[in-house]
Amino acid sequence: MPRWGMVIDLFRCIGCHACTYACKAENKTGKGVFWTFLYDYERGTYPNVTRTFLPILCMHCENTPCEQVCPSRATHKQADGIVAIDSDKCIRCKACMVACPYRARFENPEDAYPTTKGHPKQEHDTLRQPGLVEKCNFCKERIERGIAQGLTPGTEWDANPACVNACPVNARTFGDLNNPESEISRRIRSQRAELLHEEFGTRPSVFYIPVGKSWREE
Repeated sequence: MPRWGMVIDLFRCIGCHACTYACKAENKTGKGVFWTFLYDYERGTYPNVTRTFLPILCMHCENTPCEQVCPSRATHKQADGIVAIDSDKCIRCKACMVACPYRARFENPEDAYPTTKGHPKQEHDTLRQPGLVEKCNFCKERIERGIAQGLTPGTEWDANPACVNACPVNARTFGDLNNPESEISRRIRSQRAELLHEEFGTRPSVFYIPVGKSWREE
């Protein structure tokens, strides 16, 4: 059984937000809701200043604080490692939002597109239920559909998460963490990828290659 994961190369990331908007378009999230986003840091002292970017999404942890606090068991971990949400079971209590140490869960707005004075409210293109708490799910529908078609996630476009496909500099690599020969496993080994806040003990499935380690092969 594969365990899906992602590695993000912080040296390659240029902060273009292509991942952010690809995710939004793919999942049709509401106004102001982004399941993947970027923190933008400025380091140094003028005129020697550099900018670095830290993309954040659900970490699909092995040790899942969100799952542990969910009273209705709407949050659950699949056999392939993806942490998913059963919208029919979610009671909108927001306990998972509080428990997530990465702040990667979001409540769908009750009214994402308010009326404008003098104009009736327009229907909007969204699949999200108002009030439901949701997050990145690695575009699991794309993965499952791709596998059903005989495709391999991590190597073929139609079986990859939308954010991976959209990155213009290939900063994101997706694949099977349980396969030592997969590209993602090789990159984690050779470039010494790290976990974000490893001290939390959540054992995420999202890894980061810090600036300075990119491109290095052992």
